[in-house]
Amino acid sequence: MDRAQCEWRGQGLWPKRHDWRQNGRAGRLRFFRRLAAIVFLLLVFGIWGLASLVRLAFDRLLGLSSGAAAAWVPIVTLLIAFVAAMVLLRMFRHVGLPFRDVMEAAERVADGDYAVRVGESGPPPVRGLARAFNTMTERLGIHEQQRRNLMADVAHELRTPLTIIQGKLEGLLDGVYPRDDSQLSEILDETNMLSRLVEDLRTLALSESGALPLQKELTDIAELAHDVVRAFTTYASARQVALSVDAPAELPQVVIDAVRIRQVLNNLVSNALQHTPAEGSINISVTAGDEAEVLVRVHDSGTGMTQEELDRAFDRFHKGPESRGSGLGLPIARNLVLAHGGEMRATSQVGSGTTISFSLPR
Repeated sequence: MDRAQCEWRGQGLWPKRHDWRQNGRAGRLRFFRRLAAIVFLLLVFGIWGLASLVRLAFDRLLGLSSGAAAAWVPIVTLLIAFVAAMVLLRMFRHVGLPFRDVMEAAERVADGDYAVRVGESGPPPVRGLARAFNTMTERLGIHEQQRRNLMADVAHELRTPLTIIQGKLEGLLDGVYPRDDSQLSEILDETNMLSRLVEDLRTLALSESGALPLQKELTDIAELAHDVVRAFTTYASARQVALSVDAPAELPQVVIDAVRIRQVLNNLVSNALQHTPAEGSINISVTAGDEAEVLVRVHDSGTGMTQEELDRAFDRFHKGPESRGSGLGLPIARNLVLAHGGEMRATSQVGSGTTISFSLPR
């Protein structure tokens, strides 16, 4: 630890904050001063060299005397200097000023202003730089808004079960609720929901960052679909919804993480059951696509989705009007399929049900 840090710790004061904006202006001024000095030196040496060439031309090519050549050299030199100054001024206006705008805008982005944009002017390389900068700031703004929305959604989803748990416990302690198994079961259900939400958030974060470990093995995807249907048979029967699986006998096996793909099918079937009324049906079909993939399709005869709901079907925490989940099922399922190198799509029509299909490479 150096002396400055020791003095800061001893005084209990925070170190002085760097003024990034002031430092940026100072650095920009130093940059343009150095650039101007380099351009000036180049201009001086260029004019001197051109003047020497002009004098040599008058002496050797035109056969003029030294006195006559000396009389013409200042005039030609001034003309060359004027032309060079105009060229440099034009270059500064078309290159230096747009580049300065980009530097100033970059400082504003560093301060958290993602709404800043720069004009696309100047030569093609500078216009390309401005275009790339505007694209970067636009994406940064979108990501920042998504981050804020995510934090708000997470806080909202966590608040509900925590509020119920807190209210139940306070009621038990105050004697408002009887201390029996039914009250404890309700608290346990809320803690289980909270645990599932936290685990869903963890799975979503890992899958989106590409850090989700996959334990791949050769798997019979048709048998996996039958296992999922058997797991939901009792619940579907209670809701009077028919579950079925269509798969050819000679379906090729795929190398996948069976646990994760089962999680995908569980999410899709669970969502379908929530939106399928009594006497409805849910069908899982598994077919071989081309030589490189297997197609899985989950179709229900439920209420369907509007185009607006369909566009947001894979958004985090987006829930339909009849949904009772956390709004993470479809985003997690899609990310798990993407982690396997596949794709997931959704098609729906109001009153005609919804179809979620995904592909898995063999």
